[in-house]
Amino acid sequence: MRAAELIGTVGGVGYLRPAPGTWGSLAGLVLAYVLYVLGGLWVFVLAIPLVFAAGWWATIRMTEGAENHDPSEIVVDEVAGQWVALLPVIIGAAHVGVPALSLWPGWIVAFFGFRLFDILKPGPVGWADRRDDPLGVMLDDVIAGLLAAVVVALAGILYHVFLI
Repeated sequence: MRAAELIGTVGGVGYLRPAPGTWGSLAGLVLAYVLYVLGGLWVFVLAIPLVFAAGWWATIRMTEGAENHDPSEIVVDEVAGQWVALLPVIIGAAHVGVPALSLWPGWIVAFFGFRLFDILKPGPVGWADRRDDPLGVMLDDVIAGLLAAVVVALAGILYHVFLI
């Protein structure tokens, strides 16, 4: 497997069927947890722009000369977007000094929120997707992740204000 394919498919996860994007998002959850446990908050935060850049490069290489600029096997964009969606959870866990998985409801909201925005492509997510180029492949998922992160943060606030 070439480097671009290894990165773009997240080690082959993008070849899983059905729903490779969902598999990519699940891989993103696992990788986020591993990064946070091994390196803490700042390693996780710094990994987001790094995976974005690597994913953009891999997408350029994997789609050179192809008509389809967003083949389903490229799922590194889902990893980047899922990590953005998880930011409020990871920051919250680091801030209060608890294990990241103790905030498991946030992980669930981040996963489903991200998948919802990634699939429905509202507003700016759809704009980025319609670029139909490697940057758009990465951007639509990061924007979906930002929208999901807002939902995660709001859900956390609502939980702490009304249920605790």
